[in-house]
Amino acid sequence: MSILTVRHLTTYRYRQPVSFGEHRMMLRPRAGHDQRLLKARIDITPEPSQIWWVHDVFGNSVGVVNFTTRARELCFASRIILDHRPVEELDFRLEEHARSLPFSYSTDEMPDLARSIERHTPDPDRVVDRWARSFLNRSGLTGTLDLLAAMTHAVRRDFTYVPREQRGIQEPVRTLQLGSGTCRDFALLMMEAVRSLGLAARFVSGYIYSPGHDATLREGRTLVGGGSTHAWVRVYLPGAGWVEFDPTNGIVGNRDLIRVAVARDPGQAVPLHGTWKGRPDDALDMDVSVTVTAESELVPAVQAEREQA
Repeated sequence: MSILTVRHLTTYRYRQPVSFGEHRMMLRPRAGHDQRLLKARIDITPEPSQIWWVHDVFGNSVGVVNFTTRARELCFASRIILDHRPVEELDFRLEEHARSLPFSYSTDEMPDLARSIERHTPDPDRVVDRWARSFLNRSGLTGTLDLLAAMTHAVRRDFTYVPREQRGIQEPVRTLQLGSGTCRDFALLMMEAVRSLGLAARFVSGYIYSPGHDATLREGRTLVGGGSTHAWVRVYLPGAGWVEFDPTNGIVGNRDLIRVAVARDPGQAVPLHGTWKGRPDDALDMDVSVTVTAESELVPAVQAEREQA
């Protein structure tokens, strides 16, 4: 068990005061048996005229914000404290029929999983298919967790992580061609690859606990993706349920991963987006800063606040 604090600051700057349309935030972590939200706070400048919360079709918590004030700067400062309980790779208990590939989901599960099995990006030359099938044994029968772990570690080993601030995600074929990408690109690649094998997969947006933003960890490895939002994949495995795989860092299970939004498509899990009105050249820049600290790293004031939560 770990008590983690996440501070997420997003600031938009403009040349002159502009007006703001509706903004939607996906910054509040999803509660569950493996992570429990202790406290959440969001400070927005300028002060919004309205703010309310809804659950989307996937059960994600979405904050909707409206403004009446014009300003040269728009700032969203989120702080959350949560109880994070890692689930290790060896803790997954798959049903007997799902321990090896190929397997079929039950008739009760298929109606809810079907859209998460469908491919969402073009692969006319079956490049992604061939890459996914390269992890299958020659006999055609492969341990399910072994294959998913091998794929996760292969991305970590064979691809180069390259941060990219621009919005949008590379198509998996492009990621395979370049051999590089962001965490979003790697998550989409693995999601489409496991879908090609008949598995249900979803995109996850959240945070990663990475001491010092890529510092060396217990195993002597490094984690990348700190300092900003992070992305990975969930795969549905009968008996174990939805299991986390982070191909960027070779993580199987949820250790160090803080789940915020889960969606069928990456475009449905954007942490923050909205509209503004002004001249085309009024937009100057956007800055995103994320820090994740563990309990031992918290200053006394924050520790006291956590105890009161």
